[in-house]
Amino acid sequence: MKLIDPHIHCVSRTTDDYRFMARCGVVAVSEPAFWAGFDRSSAASFADYFHHLTDVEPVRAAQYGIEHYSWLCINAKEAENVPLAREVIRLIPLLLDHPRVLGIGEIGLNKNTANEITIFEEQVDLAAKHNQLILIHTPHLQDKHKGTAIITNILKNDRRIDPQRVLIDHCEEHTIRMAREAGFWCGLTIYPRSKLTPQRGVDILEQFGPEKICVNSASDWGDSGPHTLVDTVLEYRRRGHAEAEAGEIFFNNPCRFFGQCDKWKIPAQR
Repeated sequence: MKLIDPHIHCVSRTTDDYRFMARCGVVAVSEPAFWAGFDRSSAASFADYFHHLTDVEPVRAAQYGIEHYSWLCINAKEAENVPLAREVIRLIPLLLDHPRVLGIGEIGLNKNTANEITIFEEQVDLAAKHNQLILIHTPHLQDKHKGTAIITNILKNDRRIDPQRVLIDHCEEHTIRMAREAGFWCGLTIYPRSKLTPQRGVDILEQFGPEKICVNSASDWGDSGPHTLVDTVLEYRRRGHAEAEAGEIFFNNPCRFFGQCDKWKIPAQR
């Protein structure tokens, strides 16, 4: 069975992780720009990071037969520094034609501050002006519902934004309905310490149905790993769902969302 991890931070993973993914059937990954584990001090640091995302990591992934795509932005955690954030945003337009860049992301909110909202709105504007797909980071734990409401309201009030071209990631039981009712795609992140366990992820799939949902590991510097995506597939199958049903969620759904960008070269399976 072929799998896609729609949100994983490969720059923070080892070659053993790539080998594991290849053995488990992962044929493609999507890597959003994110926090490096520390706050970067200059736009030049982000320029080097964007080079790593767009040119270095695809070569590493290809050694294991995995297609690697990326997204560009300044993440919500570092968006509190507005002058730096604006310097970084100015770097992005020249990189949007890169054949491995799918859009703007993961933008969103961390602590729902005024500065974060300002930079979020400016990056939404960037995406709208350049007709880019958008991948959204929603806040953690107690800030998630409020942050998701702020994000979805901003997006809904911008007439340039097509909800079909936006994926609201890190949804949970109390936020997925909000995103879905507004017409957005939704992401379920299997990251047990601060997001979803495989069991909760499958509960949500069974409760809300599989349409317009992408399941990911969001593996990064923390206690996470690509195995969580595979564990969710196994839990889904353990509950009696057919392989074809699993393929719709864990392969075809990412293809449908990413396929709205003509750079995505992996077709959904019939």
